[in-house]
Amino acid sequence: MAAVTAKMVKELRELTGSGMMDCKKALVEADGDIDQAVQILREKGLSKAAKKAGRIAAMGLVRTAVSEDGKTASIVEVNSETDFVAKNDVFIGFVDGLARLALDAESNDMDAFKAMAFEESTVGETLTALIAKIGENMSVRRIDKASGEVLATYTHGGGNIGVIVAADGADNDENKTALKNVAMQVAAMNPQYVSRDEISEAELANLGKITLESALNDPFSLPKPILNGLLDKVADVWGEEDLAILAEKKADKSFNFNYLPNFLSDEAKAKLAGLAVAAKEEISENKIFKGLVDGRIKKQLKDICLLDQTYVRAEDGKQTVAQYLQSVDKGLKLTKVVRFEVGEGIEKKEEDFAAEVAAQLNK
Repeated sequence: MAAVTAKMVKELRELTGSGMMDCKKALVEADGDIDQAVQILREKGLSKAAKKAGRIAAMGLVRTAVSEDGKTASIVEVNSETDFVAKNDVFIGFVDGLARLALDAESNDMDAFKAMAFEESTVGETLTALIAKIGENMSVRRIDKASGEVLATYTHGGGNIGVIVAADGADNDENKTALKNVAMQVAAMNPQYVSRDEISEAELANLGKITLESALNDPFSLPKPILNGLLDKVADVWGEEDLAILAEKKADKSFNFNYLPNFLSDEAKAKLAGLAVAAKEEISENKIFKGLVDGRIKKQLKDICLLDQTYVRAEDGKQTVAQYLQSVDKGLKLTKVVRFEVGEGIEKKEEDFAAEVAAQLNK
């Protein structure tokens, strides 16, 4: 008899959506033959789930739950094929139950979570039964949780986005309201980091490299002295028409050079960028250029770091999230932020309804 490995069980689960023990038993019965194991699962009433396992499930629902003491919150994303199913009461109840179960999960490992007891079975087996009942492929995609002295959760768009914000600080209504406001900011602005301290030196270096390269490849955004120096070199690389346009615009004292790119060919602009890239070492040493790059990096950091973002409800339009939290309670310190958005990162299938109808008619 062929040995049944964990890898084989995992593969069969991905193919069929069936429970881990069901997959193992089917593989044992099929002497390790994957195709035969699929057939066995179908014969045992799991065929609907098996047939639907290959469909893309990119819709769905995000739900959160909070422990009785209010110190821990969990979040779960469960995907379905259509938004219609995501609004089904049975599906919603299933996801709510998983969010509560996630409070007791020891880790974010999905195999371990699917093996947890749930509704007189396991999460994985209940999921398989639900697929067969509702008639769509579904997947329990991910879970997470956060703990803190005070926390808040927020769900946006009926469950399209879910957020947990946990912090150290006094557990009072003012701080809970502040964290709820920050959670709403996270939902809307989707920061990649809580603070700059979370960004590694390697990531910062890469950000600087990308910013520098993008500046060189957009020469008309460069400081005027550098741009003029590049334009002095185009005689050998531009065509006659573009050179004539440049000469004409230079002669027109009333012309705003910010509009010059609108009159040039794409080839001329590409060659100008090539000159900038070729002069990278020289341009990079220019103090004005260094200031431009540093400014762009700081702007990007402000966009991707939560505490540096402008607080969306700031009355002066300038107050950062960090400053807002300090204004509420100087002892309030964020410890963890989690944001789930339904289907993010999943490649969605492009539907062509007309083609689908035509194919059905041709049958």
